[in-house]
Amino acid sequence: MTTNGANDGAELIIAEINREAERQIEGILAEARKEAESLMAEARERAELRASWILRKARTQAEIERQRIVAAAKLEVRKRKLEVQERLIREAIEGLRERLRSMPDDEYFGVLVDLLREAIAELGGREFKVSGNERTLRLIEERKEELKGELGDVELHLGEPIDSMGGVVVMKPDGSVRVDNTFEARMERFGEELRTAVARALFGVREG
Repeated sequence: MTTNGANDGAELIIAEINREAERQIEGILAEARKEAESLMAEARERAELRASWILRKARTQAEIERQRIVAAAKLEVRKRKLEVQERLIREAIEGLRERLRSMPDDEYFGVLVDLLREAIAELGGREFKVSGNERTLRLIEERKEELKGELGDVELHLGEPIDSMGGVVVMKPDGSVRVDNTFEARMERFGEELRTAVARALFGVREG
């Protein structure tokens, strides 16, 4: 073999080695690109999933906040409605108090008869002590004959005037047992029924 032939063979071997190296390098690069694309796709999928989760979470929080705002608004409306109703009920009851205070004598006398009759029936007996405000005692004294016709065979002894807007306190002569039928006492005893009746008259429904 000549020197030139040896050189040519070496160059062919080197060329083949270079080609093989290029193929291997290209294969490595292709695999790397494929893996990189796979990683990028996976990253995009994870990003999309996270973005979707964040969006769902935001929508859930927004709905919770919306429900909280609506519930708070409804509560405030109900609170204000109840405040208005309570004010109207108080005004109506105060109007009733004024109506009771200013009742004409003839009408008031009829009420007194009913209150006295109720108290006498509850106490039993035929002799009683009666207290009331000055107007009440005056009416009883002035119309005692009418009272006898209304109440039957009973004897009423008038006591000292008391501070009351109307009605009577009836008791046994010794004061041992008494029935407080003043307007104030009856409004307190029947307070809930009174409020319910006023609410029904004002709003057409039972109070509350």
